Amino acid sequence: MNNNIFTCLDLFSGAGGLSRGFYDAGYNVVLGVDFDEAALKTFKENHGSAEAMKLDLFDHKNIDVIIEFLNKKNIILDVLVGGPPCQGFSIAGPRDMNDKRNSLYLAMVELADRVKPQAVVLENVPGMLQTNGGIGAKRIVEDFAKIGYKMTPKLLYAPDYGIPQIRKRVFFVGLRESEENFEFPEAVVDKNNYVTCEDAISDLPALQNSEGEIIYGDEIQQYATLPVSEYQKRMRCNSKNVYNHIGSIPIEKTKKMISLVPEGKNYKALPEEYRGLYKYHEALTRYSSKKPSLTINTGHRSHFHYKYNRIPTVRESARLQSFSDDFIFYGNKSQQYKQVGNAVPPMLGQVVATKLKEYLRGR
Repeated sequence: MNNNIFTCLDLFSGAGGLSRGFYDAGYNVVLGVDFDEAALKTFKENHGSAEAMKLDLFDHKNIDVIIEFLNKKNIILDVLVGGPPCQGFSIAGPRDMNDKRNSLYLAMVELADRVKPQAVVLENVPGMLQTNGGIGAKRIVEDFAKIGYKMTPKLLYAPDYGIPQIRKRVFFVGLRESEENFEFPEAVVDKNNYVTCEDAISDLPALQNSEGEIIYGDEIQQYATLPVSEYQKRMRCNSKNVYNHIGSIPIEKTKKMISLVPEGKNYKALPEEYRGLYKYHEALTRYSSKKPSLTINTGHRSHFHYKYNRIPTVRESARLQSFSDDFIFYGNKSQQYKQVGNAVPPMLGQVVATKLKEYLRGR
Protein backbone atom coordinates (compact mmCIF):
# COMPACT_ATOMS: atom_id res chain seq x y z
CA MET A 1 0.00 0.00 0.00
CA ASN A 2 1.14 3.55 -0.70
CA ASN A 3 2.65 4.92 2.50
CA ASN A 4 0.65 8.13 2.10
CA ILE A 5 -2.74 6.43 1.89
CA PHE A 6 -4.06 5.99 5.40
CA THR A 7 -6.86 3.60 6.34
CA CYS A 8 -10.04 4.72 8.08
CA LEU A 9 -12.92 2.83 9.74
CA ASP A 10 -16.23 4.51 10.63
CA LEU A 11 -18.20 3.29 13.70
CA PHE A 12 -21.81 4.51 14.00
CA SER A 13 -21.32 5.53 10.40
CA GLY A 14 -24.88 6.27 9.34
CA ALA A 15 -24.66 7.34 5.70
CA GLY A 16 -21.00 8.20 6.27
CA GLY A 17 -20.69 12.00 6.22
CA LEU A 18 -17.61 12.02 8.47
CA SER A 19 -15.87 9.19 6.61
CA ARG A 20 -16.82 10.71 3.25
CA GLY A 21 -14.77 13.70 4.37
CA PHE A 22 -11.84 11.35 5.02
CA TYR A 23 -12.43 9.65 1.66
CA ASP A 24 -12.40 13.04 -0.11
CA ALA A 25 -9.15 13.85 1.72
CA GLY A 26 -7.56 10.77 0.15
CA TYR A 27 -7.96 8.15 2.90
CA ASN A 28 -8.85 4.54 2.16
CA VAL A 29 -12.17 4.04 3.96
CA VAL A 30 -12.36 0.30 4.64
CA LEU A 31 -15.53 -0.24 6.67
CA GLY A 32 -18.67 1.40 7.98
CA VAL A 33 -20.57 -0.07 10.94
CA ASP A 34 -24.11 0.89 11.90
CA PHE A 35 -27.48 -0.65 12.77
CA ASP A 36 -29.48 1.13 10.04
CA GLU A 37 -29.73 -0.93 6.85
CA ALA A 38 -30.77 1.92 4.54
CA ALA A 39 -27.92 4.10 5.84
CA LEU A 40 -25.44 1.25 5.34
CA LYS A 41 -26.58 0.83 1.72
CA THR A 42 -25.93 4.55 1.22
CA PHE A 43 -22.55 4.24 2.93
CA LYS A 44 -21.41 1.30 0.80
CA GLU A 45 -22.36 3.00 -2.48
CA ASN A 46 -20.50 6.23 -1.68
CA HIS A 47 -17.13 5.24 -0.20
CA GLY A 48 -15.20 3.54 -2.97
CA SER A 49 -14.46 -0.10 -2.13
CA ALA A 50 -15.51 0.17 1.54
CA GLU A 51 -17.54 -2.62 3.11
CA ALA A 52 -20.57 -2.05 5.35
CA MET A 53 -21.63 -4.11 8.39
CA LYS A 54 -24.86 -4.12 10.36
CA LEU A 55 -23.86 -4.67 14.00
CA ASP A 56 -25.37 -3.85 17.39
CA LEU A 57 -22.61 -1.97 19.21
CA PHE A 58 -24.38 -2.19 22.57
CA ASP A 59 -23.07 -5.76 22.42
CA HIS A 60 -19.29 -5.49 22.66
CA LYS A 61 -18.90 -9.06 21.44
CA ASN A 62 -19.46 -7.53 18.01
CA ILE A 63 -16.09 -5.79 18.34
CA ASP A 64 -14.66 -9.29 17.64
CA VAL A 65 -16.50 -9.33 14.29
CA ILE A 66 -14.85 -6.04 13.27
CA ILE A 67 -11.40 -7.25 14.31
CA GLU A 68 -11.90 -10.51 12.38
CA PHE A 69 -12.75 -8.42 9.29
CA LEU A 70 -9.56 -6.34 9.65
CA ASN A 71 -7.39 -9.44 10.22
CA LYS A 72 -8.90 -11.33 7.32
CA LYS A 73 -8.22 -8.39 4.98
CA ASN A 74 -4.77 -7.76 6.48
CA ILE A 75 -5.75 -4.16 7.20
CA ILE A 76 -3.63 -2.08 9.57
CA LEU A 77 -6.00 0.61 10.80
CA ASP A 78 -4.63 4.16 10.93
CA VAL A 79 -7.69 6.17 11.97
CA LEU A 80 -10.88 5.18 13.79
CA VAL A 81 -13.69 7.71 13.33
CA GLY A 82 -17.25 7.79 14.62
CA GLY A 83 -20.20 9.81 15.82
CA PRO A 84 -21.74 7.66 18.57
CA PRO A 85 -25.32 8.60 19.54
CA CYS A 86 -25.34 10.55 22.80
CA GLN A 87 -28.95 11.72 23.03
CA GLY A 88 -28.60 12.50 26.72
CA PHE A 89 -26.41 15.48 25.88
CA SER A 90 -28.44 16.88 22.98
CA ILE A 91 -30.39 20.13 23.34
CA ALA A 92 -32.85 18.76 20.78
CA GLY A 93 -34.40 16.32 23.26
CA PRO A 94 -34.68 15.65 26.99
CA ARG A 95 -31.23 15.67 28.58
CA ASP A 96 -30.94 12.37 30.40
CA MET A 97 -27.45 11.72 31.71
CA ASN A 98 -28.40 8.08 32.31
CA ASP A 99 -29.60 7.44 28.74
CA LYS A 100 -27.86 4.17 27.91
CA ARG A 101 -26.95 5.50 24.45
CA ASN A 102 -24.50 7.86 26.20
CA SER A 103 -22.24 4.86 26.79
CA LEU A 104 -22.09 3.75 23.15
CA TYR A 105 -18.80 5.61 22.67
CA LEU A 106 -17.24 2.87 24.81
CA ALA A 107 -17.38 0.63 21.73
CA MET A 108 -14.93 3.08 20.13
CA VAL A 109 -12.75 2.95 23.25
CA GLU A 110 -12.64 -0.86 23.20
CA LEU A 111 -11.95 -1.10 19.48
CA ALA A 112 -9.19 1.52 19.73
CA ASP A 113 -7.67 -0.31 22.70
CA ARG A 114 -7.55 -3.60 20.80
CA VAL A 115 -6.58 -2.37 17.31
CA LYS A 116 -4.45 0.62 18.33
CA PRO A 117 -4.96 3.00 15.38
CA GLN A 118 -2.68 6.01 15.19
CA ALA A 119 -5.59 8.39 15.78
CA VAL A 120 -9.22 8.49 16.86
CA VAL A 121 -11.73 11.11 15.71
CA LEU A 122 -15.02 11.27 17.61
CA GLU A 123 -17.75 13.76 16.70
CA ASN A 124 -20.71 14.73 18.85
CA VAL A 125 -23.23 17.35 19.96
CA PRO A 126 -22.09 20.59 21.66
CA GLY A 127 -23.91 19.45 24.82
CA MET A 128 -20.97 17.14 25.48
CA LEU A 129 -18.97 20.23 26.45
CA GLN A 130 -21.86 22.06 28.11
CA THR A 131 -24.25 19.73 29.95
CA ASN A 132 -23.55 19.19 33.66
CA GLY A 133 -20.23 20.99 33.50
CA GLY A 134 -19.05 19.06 30.46
CA ILE A 135 -19.09 15.69 32.21
CA GLY A 136 -19.61 13.86 28.89
CA ALA A 137 -16.49 15.37 27.34
CA LYS A 138 -14.46 14.69 30.50
CA ARG A 139 -15.49 11.03 30.44
CA ILE A 140 -14.43 10.67 26.82
CA VAL A 141 -11.06 12.36 27.39
CA GLU A 142 -10.38 10.25 30.51
CA ASP A 143 -11.45 6.92 29.01
CA PHE A 144 -9.26 7.39 25.95
CA ALA A 145 -6.36 8.61 28.11
CA LYS A 146 -6.45 5.27 29.97
CA ILE A 147 -5.67 3.46 26.70
CA GLY A 148 -2.97 5.85 25.52
CA TYR A 149 -4.78 8.52 23.49
CA LYS A 150 -4.37 12.23 24.14
CA MET A 151 -7.79 13.61 23.21
CA THR A 152 -8.23 17.25 22.22
CA PRO A 153 -11.83 18.51 22.01
CA LYS A 154 -12.95 21.56 20.05
CA LEU A 155 -16.28 23.04 19.02
CA LEU A 156 -16.34 23.63 15.25
CA TYR A 157 -18.82 25.98 13.57
CA ALA A 158 -19.70 24.76 10.08
CA PRO A 159 -20.01 28.17 8.31
CA ASP A 160 -16.40 28.95 9.27
CA TYR A 161 -15.35 26.09 6.97
CA GLY A 162 -17.44 27.06 3.93
CA ILE A 163 -20.55 25.02 4.81
CA PRO A 164 -23.88 26.82 4.22
CA GLN A 165 -25.48 25.71 7.47
CA ILE A 166 -25.51 26.99 11.05
CA ARG A 167 -24.29 23.80 12.71
CA LYS A 168 -22.04 23.42 15.75
CA ARG A 169 -20.40 20.10 16.55
CA VAL A 170 -17.70 19.08 18.99
CA PHE A 171 -14.81 17.05 17.61
CA PHE A 172 -12.41 15.04 19.75
CA VAL A 173 -9.15 14.11 18.04
CA GLY A 174 -6.92 11.68 19.89
CA LEU A 175 -3.31 10.88 19.03
CA ARG A 176 -1.86 7.61 20.29
CA GLU A 177 1.16 7.75 22.59
CA SER A 178 1.79 11.36 21.69
CA GLU A 179 2.81 14.35 23.79
CA GLU A 180 1.31 16.64 21.13
CA ASN A 181 -2.16 18.13 21.25
CA PHE A 182 -3.88 18.02 17.89
CA GLU A 183 -4.12 21.53 16.45
CA PHE A 184 -7.45 22.00 14.72
CA PRO A 185 -7.57 23.72 11.34
CA GLU A 186 -8.25 27.43 11.36
CA ALA A 187 -11.48 28.83 9.92
CA VAL A 188 -11.30 29.32 6.16
CA VAL A 189 -14.18 31.79 5.79
CA ASP A 190 -14.97 34.93 7.78
CA LYS A 191 -18.52 35.75 8.81
CA ASN A 192 -18.91 38.38 6.09
CA ASN A 193 -18.36 35.73 3.44
CA TYR A 194 -20.33 32.73 4.71
CA VAL A 195 -21.81 30.54 1.97
CA THR A 196 -25.56 31.27 1.80
CA CYS A 197 -28.59 29.13 1.00
CA GLU A 198 -28.80 30.81 -2.38
CA ASP A 199 -25.12 30.11 -3.05
CA ALA A 200 -25.79 26.48 -2.17
CA ILE A 201 -29.03 25.49 -3.92
CA SER A 202 -30.22 28.10 -6.42
CA ASP A 203 -29.17 25.97 -9.41
CA LEU A 204 -31.47 23.08 -8.50
CA PRO A 205 -34.88 22.62 -10.19
CA ALA A 206 -37.68 24.68 -8.61
CA LEU A 207 -40.19 21.76 -8.60
CA GLN A 208 -43.00 24.07 -9.64
CA ASN A 209 -45.24 23.85 -12.70
CA SER A 210 -46.20 26.79 -14.90
CA GLU A 211 -49.09 27.61 -12.52
CA GLY A 212 -46.67 27.83 -9.61
CA GLU A 213 -47.89 24.60 -8.00
CA ILE A 214 -45.39 22.29 -6.30
CA ILE A 215 -44.62 19.07 -8.21
CA TYR A 216 -42.73 15.93 -7.24
CA GLY A 217 -40.22 15.95 -10.11
CA ASP A 218 -38.35 12.95 -11.51
CA GLU A 219 -35.84 10.57 -9.94
CA ILE A 220 -33.13 11.97 -12.24
CA GLN A 221 -33.30 15.62 -13.29
CA GLN A 222 -31.22 18.22 -15.10
CA TYR A 223 -29.75 21.25 -13.37
CA ALA A 224 -31.91 24.38 -13.66
CA THR A 225 -28.95 26.67 -14.41
CA LEU A 226 -25.20 26.63 -14.82
CA PRO A 227 -23.40 26.88 -11.47
CA VAL A 228 -23.60 30.44 -10.18
CA SER A 229 -21.25 30.12 -7.18
CA GLU A 230 -17.96 28.43 -6.36
CA TYR A 231 -19.83 26.23 -3.89
CA GLN A 232 -22.19 24.98 -6.62
CA LYS A 233 -19.20 24.22 -8.86
CA ARG A 234 -17.68 22.16 -6.05
CA MET A 235 -20.91 20.26 -5.38
CA ARG A 236 -21.42 19.49 -9.09
CA CYS A 237 -17.87 18.65 -10.16
CA ASN A 238 -18.46 14.86 -10.32
CA SER A 239 -22.15 14.83 -11.30
CA LYS A 240 -24.00 15.55 -14.53
CA ASN A 241 -27.52 15.06 -13.09
CA VAL A 242 -29.57 15.82 -9.99
CA TYR A 243 -30.63 12.90 -7.77
CA ASN A 244 -32.71 12.69 -4.55
CA HIS A 245 -34.57 15.86 -5.54
CA ILE A 246 -38.20 14.80 -5.12
CA GLY A 247 -40.64 17.44 -3.90
CA SER A 248 -43.04 17.19 -0.96
CA ILE A 249 -46.46 18.68 -1.63
CA PRO A 250 -47.78 20.36 1.52
CA ILE A 251 -51.41 20.17 2.62
CA GLU A 252 -53.48 23.26 1.81
CA LYS A 253 -53.35 24.66 5.35
CA THR A 254 -49.54 24.44 5.47
CA LYS A 255 -49.23 25.88 1.98
CA LYS A 256 -51.38 28.84 3.02
CA MET A 257 -49.46 29.39 6.26
CA ILE A 258 -45.99 29.25 4.75
CA SER A 259 -47.05 31.56 1.90
CA LEU A 260 -47.70 34.19 4.60
CA VAL A 261 -44.17 33.89 6.07
CA PRO A 262 -41.61 36.29 4.55
CA GLU A 263 -38.10 35.11 3.71
CA GLY A 264 -35.94 34.60 6.78
CA LYS A 265 -38.91 34.67 9.21
CA ASN A 266 -41.00 32.05 11.04
CA TYR A 267 -44.50 31.58 12.47
CA LYS A 268 -44.10 34.74 14.59
CA ALA A 269 -44.48 36.75 11.36
CA LEU A 270 -47.95 35.30 10.71
CA PRO A 271 -51.08 37.42 11.16
CA GLU A 272 -52.10 37.44 14.83
CA GLU A 273 -55.04 35.05 14.39
CA TYR A 274 -52.70 32.26 13.20
CA ARG A 275 -49.70 32.79 15.44
CA GLY A 276 -51.15 30.89 18.40
CA LEU A 277 -51.44 27.70 16.34
CA TYR A 278 -47.67 27.11 16.68
CA LYS A 279 -45.51 26.60 19.76
CA TYR A 280 -42.28 25.05 18.42
CA HIS A 281 -39.71 27.86 18.15
CA GLU A 282 -38.58 26.88 14.63
CA ALA A 283 -42.10 26.26 13.29
CA LEU A 284 -42.72 27.54 9.75
CA THR A 285 -39.15 28.81 9.37
CA ARG A 286 -38.44 30.06 5.88
CA TYR A 287 -34.73 30.13 5.15
CA SER A 288 -33.02 33.35 4.17
CA SER A 289 -31.41 33.26 0.74
CA LYS A 290 -28.63 35.53 2.03
CA LYS A 291 -27.60 33.45 5.06
CA PRO A 292 -26.59 29.86 5.82
CA SER A 293 -29.53 27.59 6.67
CA LEU A 294 -30.49 26.55 10.17
CA THR A 295 -29.18 23.18 11.35
CA ILE A 296 -30.51 20.48 9.04
CA ASN A 297 -32.67 18.12 11.08
CA THR A 298 -33.85 14.60 10.34
CA GLY A 299 -37.01 15.62 8.48
CA HIS A 300 -39.15 17.53 10.95
CA ARG A 301 -40.89 19.43 8.15
CA SER A 302 -40.58 22.77 9.94
CA HIS A 303 -38.08 24.45 7.60
CA PHE A 304 -39.03 25.82 4.19
CA HIS A 305 -37.27 26.89 1.03
CA TYR A 306 -36.35 30.58 0.95
CA LYS A 307 -38.40 31.08 -2.23
CA TYR A 308 -40.83 28.17 -2.74
CA ASN A 309 -43.68 27.05 -0.48
CA ARG A 310 -42.25 23.60 0.27
CA ILE A 311 -39.74 21.92 2.52
CA PRO A 312 -36.23 21.46 1.09
CA THR A 313 -35.75 18.21 -0.80
CA VAL A 314 -33.26 15.56 0.30
CA ARG A 315 -30.80 16.93 -2.28
CA GLU A 316 -31.22 20.53 -1.11
CA SER A 317 -30.70 19.41 2.50
CA ALA A 318 -27.67 17.37 1.40
CA ARG A 319 -26.22 20.42 -0.37
CA LEU A 320 -26.67 22.47 2.81
CA GLN A 321 -24.83 19.67 4.64
CA SER A 322 -22.01 19.80 2.01
CA PHE A 323 -22.69 16.39 0.43
CA SER A 324 -21.62 16.62 -3.21
CA ASP A 325 -24.17 15.73 -5.89
CA ASP A 326 -22.50 12.42 -6.76
CA PHE A 327 -23.33 11.19 -3.24
CA ILE A 328 -26.60 9.28 -3.74
CA PHE A 329 -28.92 8.45 -0.83
CA TYR A 330 -30.86 5.16 -0.65
CA GLY A 331 -33.98 4.02 1.19
CA ASN A 332 -37.38 5.71 1.24
CA LYS A 333 -37.65 9.48 1.45
CA SER A 334 -38.00 9.64 5.25
CA GLN A 335 -34.95 7.36 5.62
CA GLN A 336 -32.98 9.62 3.28
CA TYR A 337 -33.91 12.74 5.28
CA LYS A 338 -32.84 10.98 8.47
CA GLN A 339 -29.50 10.01 6.92
CA VAL A 340 -28.81 13.58 5.82
CA GLY A 341 -29.87 15.13 9.14
CA ASN A 342 -27.84 12.73 11.28
CA ALA A 343 -24.66 13.15 9.25
CA VAL A 344 -21.49 15.11 9.88
CA PRO A 345 -21.00 17.61 7.04
CA PRO A 346 -18.41 15.92 4.77
CA MET A 347 -16.53 19.19 4.23
CA LEU A 348 -16.06 19.47 8.01
CA GLY A 349 -14.75 15.90 8.09
CA GLN A 350 -12.45 16.70 5.20
CA VAL A 351 -10.74 19.69 6.84
CA VAL A 352 -10.10 17.65 9.99
CA ALA A 353 -8.88 14.67 7.92
CA THR A 354 -6.51 16.84 5.90
CA LYS A 355 -4.99 18.43 9.01
CA LEU A 356 -4.69 15.02 10.71
CA LYS A 357 -2.36 13.78 7.96
CA GLU A 358 0.33 16.05 9.42
CA TYR A 359 0.34 13.84 12.54
CA LEU A 360 0.22 10.39 10.95
CA ARG A 361 3.21 8.20 10.17
CA GLY A 362 3.51 6.41 6.84
CA ARG A 363 4.40 2.73 6.66
